[in-house]
Amino acid sequence: MDTPVRVTDALSIPASELSWRFSRSSGPGGQGVNTADSRVELLWEPATSAAVEALPQALQERLMTRLRGSLVNGALVIVSSENRAQLRNRATARDRLAQTVREALAPPPRSRRATRPTRGSVERRLTAKKNRGSIKAGRSSRGHAD
Repeated sequence: MDTPVRVTDALSIPASELSWRFSRSSGPGGQGVNTADSRVELLWEPATSAAVEALPQALQERLMTRLRGSLVNGALVIVSSENRAQLRNRATARDRLAQTVREALAPPPRSRRATRPTRGSVERRLTAKKNRGSIKAGRSSRGHAD
């Protein structure tokens, strides 16, 4: 687990920048869940990261802006407790960290160009509304003479 976390070709987070905390998990594990510290918390501070400083300024700003809501006291915290083994939870946390940072660095999606609905789709929608209205009108007791 001393290898860097590879996020993209341009960004790898060195293992020295990662902090780990371990605790007992509430998940599966039988009696061992009471004795083994299998829950993993991975902490990484992007603001003080040398790997982030190597990125272009625009990417640094995008990363910090998108991660702002996820930071706890300046650190991105990834928690993993779905596996019984601590090593698997550590690997899961590293993968989740890489995925989170990769999504934060991704360029924004292209804006949608507004288009008008086609004449056929408008007609189908109005026909469906009329049919549904007639079905509901048939349920009322106003039109029935008993």
